[in-house]
Amino acid sequence: MGGVIKITRTDMSAKDLRRAAKRTKDGRVVRRLLAIALVLDGVDRETAARSSGMDRQTLRDWAHRFNAEGIEGLSDRNGKGAKPRLSPKQQAQFVAWVEAGPDPVKDGVVRWRCVDLQARVEEEFDVKLHVRTIGKYLTKHGFRRLSVRPEHPKTDREAQQTFKKTLPAS
Repeated sequence: MGGVIKITRTDMSAKDLRRAAKRTKDGRVVRRLLAIALVLDGVDRETAARSSGMDRQTLRDWAHRFNAEGIEGLSDRNGKGAKPRLSPKQQAQFVAWVEAGPDPVKDGVVRWRCVDLQARVEEEFDVKLHVRTIGKYLTKHGFRRLSVRPEHPKTDREAQQTFKKTLPAS
């Protein structure tokens, strides 16, 4: 327990790793480089890990990555994220719905809300999405939360224009 890790790469010495750590901007990579440099100096795994702020098992994992990939292997790998639940064809249909607007008879609403789109997606594609995911799809396709100024359906435009004309100029 807490023994020395075998570093199989011989292309860099502990001094070279410390020099590389000085040039590296990512603090996590620097800690990993310095921990491996300590291992190359003959320090046991537990001490090298503790002085670099990690667990000895973590240091072992990073040493294996360093052996396999070199300094590039010490950087964090970003995942690709979850696969979209709607296919590109379904997303195109989704965009078409939003651009066309709801049909008050069929959809039962006069403007789209995320909840309404969520129900439509579930009904049409049999895919359950969270309301926030619907919002993310809207943002992804360039839609913004805009709302028109409300207008009463029985508005008399002529009466409004007549009223405006009778007001004194300010």
